[in-house]
Amino acid sequence: QLVESGGGLVQPGGSLRLSCTVSGYRSDYYTIAWFRQAPGKEREGILCMSRDETTSDYADSVKGRFAISRDNVKSTRYLQMNSLKPEDTAVYYCATATYFAPQDCTLVRGDYDYWGQGTQVTVSS
Repeated sequence: QLVESGGGLVQPGGSLRLSCTVSGYRSDYYTIAWFRQAPGKEREGILCMSRDETTSDYADSVKGRFAISRDNVKSTRYLQMNSLKPEDTAVYYCATATYFAPQDCTLVRGDYDYWGQGTQVTVSS
């Protein structure tokens, strides 16, 4: 089970940190990714991190602004979002998969089999 939190309303240029708490299996046993879906658009992958944390991938739209991190003790994964823009407004989802090789991750929606419920992020003045 994945539970997200941390969404809300933020002004352009501001920051937010989203959390994704994972339960049901070992915290170091899965690959994590973050996706987002803006109104009227397809769900897009924006960040992923491999199980062994040696590999990460970022969508061009968030490079240099967003970062992913983990706290294995709390079984929580974080999405730190800085320099937010109005075009970052979307529902954000975390997703996991257990069958990737330890060093792999992707931004492909169909590669992930567990999803959180989503949390709304609105960037507006």
